[in-house]
Order: sequence, then structure tokens, then C-alpha cells
Amino acid sequence: MKLGTKSVLFGAHCFLWHWFFVALGWWKLYGFATVEYRSWVHGLDGERIPLLAPVRTSLFDWRLWVAFFVHDLGYIGKPNMDGAEGERHPELGARILFRLTGKTPWFHFVLYHSRFLARQQDAPFSPLCVADKLAIALTPAWLYLPLVRLTSEIDEYMAKSAHMNETGGKYAGMQLSLDDQRQWHRDMCHYIRRWVDEHKDGRDDTWTPNTKQALGASGVWR
Repeated sequence: MKLGTKSVLFGAHCFLWHWFFVALGWWKLYGFATVEYRSWVHGLDGERIPLLAPVRTSLFDWRLWVAFFVHDLGYIGKPNMDGAEGERHPELGARILFRLTGKTPWFHFVLYHSRFLARQQDAPFSPLCVADKLAIALTPAWLYLPLVRLTSEIDEYMAKSAHMNETGGKYAGMQLSLDDQRQWHRDMCHYIRRWVDEHKDGRDDTWTPNTKQALGASGVWR
């Protein structure tokens, strides 16, 4: 069974409860307020062309709840979590929302729940991204650690952390502990909470390494 499939079935992105912690993260960040997200497409000359219709959503919006559930299903069938294949996991959920709504902004809303993908494609990360990151910190260690040990996800996460601490790249600047899994988890949650506090209003993401030399994204949510 592929690592990504195990993650969705009984790992860090388990379909039974990961969506709940994402919803909880959204509620802690925005409550029942309406949040607006505006993305853009790139023209032939590379210029940014803002989409005319933004996403306006709240916890009263059924489409948001679908996004909570499907955003990480694209890990199914992926051989890794953070490799070239795993990084494309948002595409499946984005296509599902596009088919349900027929609206490109909702495609971007789910696609750019990955801050790394948003940076690579010179796009603004979505508020779903912030809730999804907070969800990791909200998932209790007594649940998270046994799951990622069972699936072996933690082996990839810590190996990537070790490599990036030394060479720079996707996790550069996080400086996660490699001596103990529990300390690694505490360091990760601490970093995530700091990132969420800094970016919960949609300001420029200057923390996420630009692994493909893309320009930073901009925009503040209302």
C-alpha cells in the first residue's frame, strides 16, 4: 500500500477525523464570519490577472465542508508525502470542488491549501491553508504520533527535516529536533502556530521557502 494511501486511511490525514480538526481550526481562526479569498491566473506574458469572482465562504457554506473533507484525498495512491508526487495532492480535491461548483475560484481555494504549491505557482495561499496547518497543531500528540508511526510517515517527515536543516529547501528555517519524535512534534507544532499567527489574515508568506524560485504571493483577506 502506498504511503499516501495509508495516510488517508489511518494516518495523519485520516478521512475519519482530519476534516474535523481542519473545521475546528477554521472556527478558531474565523468563527462564523464570512471570509473572502481572491486568486488570479497568469496571462501569456506571465502577468497576474485577478479572477473576477472571489470565494466568499463561512461555516454556513456547504462547499466549505466539502473542502474540509476532500482537500487531502489526493494523497491516495501517492508514494510519498513531500516528494514530487505528494506535493501534487491538492489537485484531486480542487477538481472535485470545481465539478461541484463549476467555479474556478473554488478550484484555487482548495488547490492552494498547500503553502508550498502556492509559492511554487506564484499564487496566494487560501484561508483553507491556514486552517489546515492549524489542524496539525490541534491534533493531540497521543493521536497524531501513533498514527504517523503506524504508517511510517514520521520516517519521511524526520528524514526530510534532517536533510533540509542541513541543505535548505522545503523545510528550511523550521529547525526541528531530530533527537526525539515527541520533541520533533512539539517543535513542529510550535512552528505551525507561529506561522498561523503571522499569516491568518492572508499577508505575504515570506516564511515558506521558494523551492522553484517563484515570486511571493500577496493579498489580505477581508
